[in-house]
Amino acid sequence: MGRCQRRITVNKDVGNIETKRTFRNYQLHIEWKIPENITGTGQARGNSGVFLASTGPGDAGYELQILDSYNNKTYVNGQTGSIYKQGIPLVNPTRKPGEWQTYDVVWTAPIFDADGSLKAPAYITVFFNGVLVQNHFELKGETRYIDQPFYKKYDTAPIKLQAHGDHSEPISFRNIWVRELN
Repeated sequence: MGRCQRRITVNKDVGNIETKRTFRNYQLHIEWKIPENITGTGQARGNSGVFLASTGPGDAGYELQILDSYNNKTYVNGQTGSIYKQGIPLVNPTRKPGEWQTYDVVWTAPIFDADGSLKAPAYITVFFNGVLVQNHFELKGETRYIDQPFYKKYDTAPIKLQAHGDHSEPISFRNIWVRELN
C-alpha cells in the first residue's frame, strides 16, 4: 500500500501531479481542501480532479471531479463527486471551503482483448465525506470535456491530480493512500 503523509498543493504553473507507480484495480483514500478564500464561480471555482487512470498527457483518462460545490452552481455532471461529464453524484455532501473533504474510492479498471477491443468496462464506487455518491457506476470510456467518451487500451496507469487552468487558488491534498486489489 502506498501512502502520502504530508500535505501537497498542486502548483498550476508547473502542472499535474502524477504517481511514479502505475496501478490497475485499487482502493484509494484521498483528502482535499478548497481554500477558504476561494473566488470565481461555476467551473472556475476550485476546479481539480483525481484521474483514476491517467492514460496520456493533459486530461487524458478517467476523472473523478473536484470542485467547490458548496453554494456554487454548475452543470450536474461537473460538480464534486461526478464522474466528469458521465456520472451525476447521488447527493452533494460538500463541506464549505476551508474544510477538509474525503474521497474513498474503489476503482475497477477496464479490461481489453489483445486486439484492443473492450472486454469489460471500468467501474467506480465513491464515498464522499462518508456518503455514497457513485454506486458501482459503469463508465462509458475516458472522461472528456467535449465529444463522446471512448475506451483506448491500457494495462496499468498512474493516478493524477489535476492542475486545472481556472484562476482560483489551488487545491491542497493530504492523507493519500492506495491499496491494490486483484
